[in-house]
Amino acid sequence: MEKELIKVHPEDNVAVALKNLKSNTTVSFEGEDIVLTTDVKAKHKIALTTLHKDEKIYMYGVLVGSASETIEKGAVITTENVKHKTEKVTGKTETVNWNIPDVTKWKDRTFNGYHREDGQIGTRNVWLFFPLVFCENRNIEVLKEVFEKELLNEDVNKHRLLLRSLVNRDGTTDNSDITGDTVPVFDNIDVKFITHQGGCGGIRQDSESLSQLLAGYVNNPNVAGATVLSLGCQNLQIQILKDALNKVAPNLNKPVLIYEQQKMGTVEEMLNTIIKDSFAEIKKANQIKRKPAPLSKLKIGLECGGSDGFSGISANPTLGQVSDIITALKGTAILSEFPELCGVEQELVNRCVDEKQSSRFLQLMQDFEKSVVDAGSGFDMNPSPGNIKDGLITDAMKSAGAAKKGGTSPIVEILDYGEYVTKSGLNLLCTPGNDVESTTAMAGSGANIILFTTGLGTPTGNPITPVIKVASNSELALKMPDIIDIDTGAIIRGEKSIEEMADVLMEYIVDIASGKKTKAMELNQNDFIPWKRGVSL
Repeated sequence: MEKELIKVHPEDNVAVALKNLKSNTTVSFEGEDIVLTTDVKAKHKIALTTLHKDEKIYMYGVLVGSASETIEKGAVITTENVKHKTEKVTGKTETVNWNIPDVTKWKDRTFNGYHREDGQIGTRNVWLFFPLVFCENRNIEVLKEVFEKELLNEDVNKHRLLLRSLVNRDGTTDNSDITGDTVPVFDNIDVKFITHQGGCGGIRQDSESLSQLLAGYVNNPNVAGATVLSLGCQNLQIQILKDALNKVAPNLNKPVLIYEQQKMGTVEEMLNTIIKDSFAEIKKANQIKRKPAPLSKLKIGLECGGSDGFSGISANPTLGQVSDIITALKGTAILSEFPELCGVEQELVNRCVDEKQSSRFLQLMQDFEKSVVDAGSGFDMNPSPGNIKDGLITDAMKSAGAAKKGGTSPIVEILDYGEYVTKSGLNLLCTPGNDVESTTAMAGSGANIILFTTGLGTPTGNPITPVIKVASNSELALKMPDIIDIDTGAIIRGEKSIEEMADVLMEYIVDIASGKKTKAMELNQNDFIPWKRGVSL
């Protein structure tokens, strides 16, 4: 008989509906009959016992809310009858022993990556263009048109004619064959472009934070080199970027071309210089070839967006198993989105390798939540309308499922936003819960692959790091096949275990790390949103 309900943890007093259920239906569950007192949509939760006002509600074995009124056994829980509630955490209460997964089948596997001089391995070979200030966005867009379209052999303009003459190597500007099939001039490098609204106008800390992020992008193993545009008078001065680069990579040996418009005369002259210089370096970077590398060189970011009531029992635990496999192989995993760790702090604190890390985690969480409260909101406002509609009623409930992406391994380091990952193992990175702000940050902290779960459908990608989209349910995968890479719906149907699905995802990761394109890459989805923590002046 097909299962109708699932209880995630033995201590839970709610269960998840695996399909739509009607009121007055009798459901057999764990040896007893439960009469549903309300209609229950798939992904939503029902009370397994009568819950009186203020009684605690547990899911995933943690406190996720309390009853704001009496909830009858067999009734659906909603935002009207449940409120957000979490346990108070002050520090470590125990040391967690990790049951290391068997990784025999993976220990000798390799992927074909780009070997950098600092020992990092890229899954992509990207030449990156970005501005230090929003005033240069227009020039970045011009360069984007020139390089993307000309190197892909599309429409023509005068700047692209210059680049075409360089491509032809003979100084000619013949454009008779510019239209037609989009065959790249270079076969071993991507050219990507970032724009943003920062670099000036805010507080100085915003510019420093942005410089750290951009320095991380330059240092990311997927990046071969960069072209940087500065206006000259902005808060984010060139020296600030250089200081950030020196901090994250004192021995950086990548070409970084920096141009300051206020010192270069006309836009025309500046763009001509940038095109010539950048083309020469891109041509050199195209000569870097893929070579085998151990899976320990993978740095995976763990993200969820557009989550639903199945995310925490299918897609997210699959990522958690993959995270444990990667860390057992001495690779690196990054779990972010601090508002979506609210309610599971005790488990995470107990998994920290030492008191220093656990204390830093709690301090960053407290500081973040205080800033949200000071702004007139709170972490309890984190679930989106889409989350709530698909069964994630409280922030703690959403967080308990989201934290499953981090598996069960020890937490080796706590990083603030903009800090670069240096230790193998599971790292926690302080970011907002916003999908793009979080993926943007993980790439800036060194992730060379990002795994992104979704239950509702999210088309997020990143300019330098492949984003693998993992669906929590098969309905989504069938409805939006153009954005979904992996479907974990078989877990919900009982056809595959989490371990089996993790093996499927691991094989796909190896393929993507070796050069295969994700769906987000095929759609040319290149999202970049820095986190602006301060105010505008």
